[in-house]
Amino acid sequence: MTQLTIVANIKANPDKIDLVKAELLKLIETTRSENGCINYDLHQDNDNPAHFMFYENWESRELWQIHMNAPHLAAYMQATEGAVAEFTLNEMTVIG
Repeated sequence: MTQLTIVANIKANPDKIDLVKAELLKLIETTRSENGCINYDLHQDNDNPAHFMFYENWESRELWQIHMNAPHLAAYMQATEGAVAEFTLNEMTVIG
């Protein structure tokens, strides 16, 4: 199995920063206990508080896919519907 790195950028609508942050924070404990999760770290931009970034490492893409279909992620999506202005996700592999 090849380790998978995920970089997910979430940009909240300016009037929804606190909501999005609260919902993102709820994901951490549950996700960190999932099978295959090596690390799951949430960051907030120092100059733009609406910009959040998850840096994640997973034992395999298959185990990350299970995470992507987990109930707590679905609950996050429902709770933040209309509150996120932009979302980008990069699947990456360590090369050096």
